[in-house]
Amino acid sequence: MKKTRSLNCVFVGHVDHGKTSILDRIRGSSIAKHEPGLITQAISDYTIDFKTIEKNCGELIKGKEIKIPGILAIDSPGHAAFTNLRKRGGSLADIAILVIDINEGFKPQTHEAIEILKHYKTPFVVAANKIDLIPGWHNKNKILVYNLNAQSESTRKLLDNKIYNLVAKFYELGFNSERFDRVQDYSKQVAIIPLSAKTGEGIPELLLVLTGLAQKFLEKDLQVDVDKPGKATVLEVKGERGFGKVIDIILYDGSIKENDVIVIGGVDNAIVTKVRGLFQLEGNKLKKEKRIDAASAIRIFAPGLELAYAGMPVKIANKDLEKIKKEIQAEVEEVLIHTDKAGIVIKSDKLGSLEALVNLLKEKNIKIKKASLGEITKKDITDASSDNNELNKVILGFNIKNIKVPEVKIITGEVIYTLLEEFDKWLIDAKKKIETKQLSSIVKPFKIRILHGYVFRQSNPAVMGVEVLLGTLKTNVALLKKNGVVLPEIKGIQKEGKNINQVPQGENVAISVQGIIVGRQIDEGDILYSDITENNFRKLKEMKKLLNNDEVECLKEIIEIKRKTNTLWGV
Repeated sequence: MKKTRSLNCVFVGHVDHGKTSILDRIRGSSIAKHEPGLITQAISDYTIDFKTIEKNCGELIKGKEIKIPGILAIDSPGHAAFTNLRKRGGSLADIAILVIDINEGFKPQTHEAIEILKHYKTPFVVAANKIDLIPGWHNKNKILVYNLNAQSESTRKLLDNKIYNLVAKFYELGFNSERFDRVQDYSKQVAIIPLSAKTGEGIPELLLVLTGLAQKFLEKDLQVDVDKPGKATVLEVKGERGFGKVIDIILYDGSIKENDVIVIGGVDNAIVTKVRGLFQLEGNKLKKEKRIDAASAIRIFAPGLELAYAGMPVKIANKDLEKIKKEIQAEVEEVLIHTDKAGIVIKSDKLGSLEALVNLLKEKNIKIKKASLGEITKKDITDASSDNNELNKVILGFNIKNIKVPEVKIITGEVIYTLLEEFDKWLIDAKKKIETKQLSSIVKPFKIRILHGYVFRQSNPAVMGVEVLLGTLKTNVALLKKNGVVLPEIKGIQKEGKNINQVPQGENVAISVQGIIVGRQIDEGDILYSDITENNFRKLKEMKKLLNNDEVECLKEIIEIKRKTNTLWGV
């Protein structure tokens, strides 16, 4: 039997921008006030039925035909719920509400949420919250379109400035956006709805835009056959006193009944179990049911859930058990990566977050050797440290414990966006260190002049005073005359009676060179350079950015000398 299901809507955005408070206002509850630090600590699911929509929208909805039965709203800390709302090929969220504090604007988790929405191609609207904090704002009516006209001109301008700051930021990120009442084409522009969770202003418009978009663009997607075996995704795994592990799932297709056999994706093998208890989720309330149809938030009590992870696919398997197990594991293996090829190791506590991390890294062309779930193990450390490339000896961990080990660099975090930022910074620093180390073994360009009156010994070895004109003078480097003749290596450098290995530009020192005679091969006042081989020159070209301007200038002079006798030198 076909029916229209509820709209799956996930609230995303930066912590403390008001996701839970908006839901509280819609439902008439006060969950947020009881949260520690006023930040949501766990994922919650709420069905906003048609009566609640009608009550909130009031006269705005009169005369409009609403076909959807309601909205299944999913609220979570940061972006966690969204990355867990996964199914083969994308997200099972029909639409998202990106909540932004209109006064604070974009924050790290705002960027992260947008990146993930973009990847899954999930349509979204923007709830620009906390308009009540705009200086001079007066709450005169819950319906925003009426209230806007009641504000002073200066307050309206201030609101417009804040809206267009958001519009400009969205444009930078590749989105066209506009205030909802100025949108000309909802299929091409992101609607921004100014509102206040505190006063309720703009909530009617938010609900109206959601239902309107659902009916205009998503009506076919909301059709489900409730007689089919159910398909779901694990939203959260938690411990329940007296029951052990239980799972909260989002049923997005078909139906589920008590005593159904279900298959859940596992890290190594599919989990097969039987539903012992079935409960409709309504925030923190549970309603026991024998059967539940899509779309619904459900808590399942069943044995053997200890190895279940959030984000894993779930299917009813009263028939074709082996076939369904293979299908489920094939879906999981699309995300988990286990290869012997080069790349970094990544870990996460949830399949959805791991998938998001894998996708974002692939977009950056970062190779991944292994992607798996759970805390960092000795095997992970071995896998990372065995890579031949120093830049691949890294473990990125999302929402897991950080440990310190000498073999590899471990970077962890609770925001994917900032985790990747930290990895990028480390990568830049690590590349510089490697290049600097490589450069230290390469002969760099320098230029010296033999000082008049400072020949201390003519031969065996020749010892003379020199001035470093360009670059850094070093020992064990052969010398080059202006006519292209190569001289033996510098065996020693002395300054104020002390032996040193290198001297910066501008210094005067004594050098010793075996195998030459002052007055025969060299003379006072001669200009000499470091002798650079063609192979050495090619390496220098690759790391040219690590040379300073004087060294680059010196290198040009050396090339000119070399090409006097070999026009193709270094080409």
